[in-house]
Amino acid sequence: MSGLDELYQSIILDHNRRPRNYGEPAVCTHRASGRNPLCGDEVTVWMNVEDEVITEVKFVGQGCAISKASSSLMTEAMLGKSRTDALAMFDRVHELLTGTLDPMAERKTLGQIAALGGVSRFPIRVKCASLGWHAFRNALLHPEPVPCTT
Repeated sequence: MSGLDELYQSIILDHNRRPRNYGEPAVCTHRASGRNPLCGDEVTVWMNVEDEVITEVKFVGQGCAISKASSSLMTEAMLGKSRTDALAMFDRVHELLTGTLDPMAERKTLGQIAALGGVSRFPIRVKCASLGWHAFRNALLHPEPVPCTT
């Protein structure tokens, strides 16, 4: 395993063991839930949006390490972004997870999210890694609670 692969593995393990922004907020303006019927992973994403800027993002869920780590990374990446920038980031991450974006070329712009790039080599895991992101996107586009499935 290369040094970079080890770093990416440690990022995913860290976010799984100590997920950031985990828990339900007292209040929220947007919420969506998602479920992966293939493996049973479930996630709910809450956020607060003020003046088109995401001021808080939290999640809860149960599932595999990839699902939890990816959701944790998503909350850190989306905090403080405008609605437009968040949707653009969703698109880039979707490209990363499906293998159409090179994680090595995008390391500087994606930061720790680039650690998810290896998921594209395991198509069955793409749904795990993208679940929280899809729930986030649905919450942002549909402020009413809307279930989502990847």
